[in-house]
Amino acid sequence: MKTMRKRVGILTLAAGFIAASLASSPAPARADVVWDHWQKAESLSSSGDKGGAVPHWVFLADYYASTGEWENAALFCGKLDAYYDALGDYDQAIYYYELENTYWVKAGRDWGAVKLQRADQIRTTVELYKQDRNQSELKQSALPKYGQLAKFEPAYGTYLGMYSEQDPKVGNLFSKTESVYGKKHAINLAYAHWGQSFPATYAKRAKEAGGALQIAWEPDDGLDPVSDGTYLRKWAQDAKAAGIPIFLRFAGEMNGAWVKWHGNPAQYIAKFRMLHDVFAEEAPNVAMVWSPGDVPANDIDPYYPGDAYVDWVGVSLYIEPYENGDPSLPSMLPTSSVERLTRLYNTYSDRKPLMLSETGVPHYSHAAQEDFTEWAKLNLQRLYEIMPYKYPRLKAITYFNVDQQMENAKNDYSLSDSSEIQAYYRQMIANPYLLSKVADAAKPADGVGYVPVDANHQSFTKQTKFIPFVKIPEVYIGKIAYVLNGRVIATQSELPYGLMLRAGEVPEGSVLQLKVYNQAGTQVALRTFGISSQVSVEINGKEQQFEQPPVIRNGSTLTPLRAIFEAMGAKVEYDAATKTVTAHKGSTTVRLTIGQKTVYVNGKSSELEEPAQLVNGFTLAPARFVGETFGGEVAWDGSSRTVTIATK
Repeated sequence: MKTMRKRVGILTLAAGFIAASLASSPAPARADVVWDHWQKAESLSSSGDKGGAVPHWVFLADYYASTGEWENAALFCGKLDAYYDALGDYDQAIYYYELENTYWVKAGRDWGAVKLQRADQIRTTVELYKQDRNQSELKQSALPKYGQLAKFEPAYGTYLGMYSEQDPKVGNLFSKTESVYGKKHAINLAYAHWGQSFPATYAKRAKEAGGALQIAWEPDDGLDPVSDGTYLRKWAQDAKAAGIPIFLRFAGEMNGAWVKWHGNPAQYIAKFRMLHDVFAEEAPNVAMVWSPGDVPANDIDPYYPGDAYVDWVGVSLYIEPYENGDPSLPSMLPTSSVERLTRLYNTYSDRKPLMLSETGVPHYSHAAQEDFTEWAKLNLQRLYEIMPYKYPRLKAITYFNVDQQMENAKNDYSLSDSSEIQAYYRQMIANPYLLSKVADAAKPADGVGYVPVDANHQSFTKQTKFIPFVKIPEVYIGKIAYVLNGRVIATQSELPYGLMLRAGEVPEGSVLQLKVYNQAGTQVALRTFGISSQVSVEINGKEQQFEQPPVIRNGSTLTPLRAIFEAMGAKVEYDAATKTVTAHKGSTTVRLTIGQKTVYVNGKSSELEEPAQLVNGFTLAPARFVGETFGGEVAWDGSSRTVTIATK
């Protein structure tokens, strides 16, 4: 929303009920043993011995869960999670926070959402992502479940977007964005209101900047006036005439009670579907964006219009140092945008591309008069590096570039108010993975994507960048140490985090450890990842892609024979009965047999340092022999583990 509405949390709503429930005792009909545990727990807790009360709370939580009395079970889990949280035993606290939420859900209440939020705040996370150039795999990971890209959806990569109208350095002259922030933005955000004409000026300026337009179209008088007629048809026709891609976000944040179009999901769905049909008929350059707020989470799904009527799923998702900008409320610093997206992503990403239709990270709290530059930088890296890699179906991010002053959230989200934040944002968005142009099946110009480092994604060629996602309960990270095969190769205490490794530094079967320290210098996390490098082959400067990559055998580099011979213009034949390969190019004929060191070039024998071998059904032979046989010049770069072949 252009003016961020205050969002009431559920903690206050639940407090009265919880207090009343705990004040009451179990009914007399219950077993004496239950009453005894209850009384002992109350006595110990009241005397300050909460640790002594723990076994009794555990008994009571388990007992009430076994009898299906979910509210009481949840209440005693609440005692346990609060105790362990205060103690700093975060693993136990997370267990009971999640269990408490489960019991509230079983009781038909949504009061556990705030407990899940706290569990995420204190959860230690250490993940690792790396660059990858496997185009087919990158595209596959970013496809929906049924393999069909939506309107204007990139093949992989994430559109860069911004709401800049209140940015004094850009305003609504979108063409200034590149000079201020170093890069064109694919999507420009504008607001429109039902009853007003199509925002043609904004569309014109987006077109001049080479961008698309996201329009947040808001029915300020509610949904009743929204109908098919002359006004809507003219609006749609003007949208088509704009001649640019338009992402139409109609009546966003409909799940929140702070908007007038909240409260009637059936009516909302009917209106959204009607609009979809009109724009499908009148303006094929319009993609329909269904965009709730990330809270309240339990009110999102009833408003979904259906897959046939939604092109993109968006979300308004903000984080801030204090809830609603109020320093008297608990700190929200341990919350990041990453986990806030998980539920919506898991629900809809199989079907639709996702966009952060509004998002922001403040660097200053006006209400508290506190600077949060380091916190903002930490979370800007998470927003623009971690989230697109962790969520490959997240295809657009639109930043809400506004200083809220003392209105509503009371936070400064502006990127240009701080030279340090402006420079850091420029650094973050320079990544080609963040796309500057909307087009069907768009992709990064450098062909590079990012994948999690796991059992299926460990190897790389030449060199690659590793990006860690580290989150600790203490929020601020003191240092990250990178330990490769038992040796510390780098430490980082400054943002942004990331490490470039060359293939020659990483032999097959390597182990990379991330050791995380808090600002007090205490190690608080450790995670181990398997990584390996592979030999790469370049022919005349072009890196080759093989189904079977090269391997090292007894110190010799074996490369795919057929693929390289054919790339050099030779014809290759294979006799399976004799396991013999014969290749011809011009006046040269080569013959070799799998498992034998002797090869014949035009009938003249010579010896290989390592015999040709079958690896996963592919014939591999020593790189120098393969490259030089038909006149190529072969060189080896050990730092990048690259075989280069230059043909004459």
